[in-house]
Amino acid sequence: MKPICKDLADEYDRLDAIVSPLDENGWSTVTHCAGWTVKEAICHIAYFDNTARMSATDPEAFARHAKELFSGITSMDDFNERTLADGRDMSAIELLTWWRDERMQLLKAFEALDPKTRLPWYGPPMSARSSATARIMETWAHGQDIIDALNISRAPSPGLKHIAHLGVRTFGWSFSNRGMTVPDAPVRVELTGPSGERWDWGPETAADRITGPAEDFCLVVTQRRHVDDTDLQTTGDISRKWMEVAQAFAGPPDNGPPAGMFSK
Repeated sequence: MKPICKDLADEYDRLDAIVSPLDENGWSTVTHCAGWTVKEAICHIAYFDNTARMSATDPEAFARHAKELFSGITSMDDFNERTLADGRDMSAIELLTWWRDERMQLLKAFEALDPKTRLPWYGPPMSARSSATARIMETWAHGQDIIDALNISRAPSPGLKHIAHLGVRTFGWSFSNRGMTVPDAPVRVELTGPSGERWDWGPETAADRITGPAEDFCLVVTQRRHVDDTDLQTTGDISRKWMEVAQAFAGPPDNGPPAGMFSK
């Protein structure tokens, strides 16, 4: 688990370096994700770092927590309100202190586990490695919301390959989560990493293909960009439809930004 934990720690530190110098106006900047402020985005990350740590260290406590969390919830808005409440009541300094403590404990918990250890979560259980990958994905995706809102840029993440792999693995989920038939034909994915390296998934003989920058693929599968606002190239109807419905995260079906919202 140490290599993936290192990438997760790097992702946390990169985002911390962006938000920690912000003044009150910066923390109050509204992002494109659910109308959350920068502060609320960090509240969200810290909350689920806390519950991921609970899942990794005390499954029984996590089960009690999950039951309590979902008790009486009737909508996704209710769910979000409950998960944001604790962090909202904190000052920015208090929130940063809480998040730093939670993520440090989570990293220690992950490092002690076998990558294949099954951990409970809000949906089906997942492996420790998959849980760590999900934390990289969520931190990076909400980090993207923050840099978009602040109109700044950041260097490519060392965790992009983990996010891209999760995006490929959630191919079937992206369709079934919307009640759609999962295509039975394979899709070849060929991506170019930040340093020019090539990452690929799927059979070379597949008729449907997706090619382009790894970062663009990650932006699409986390619903931070419409495929038309990236340099991804799709070949075949299945690959195009996948990029229109891709969802690398759990929860009810959601849609990313419309085409044209972000320039290439």
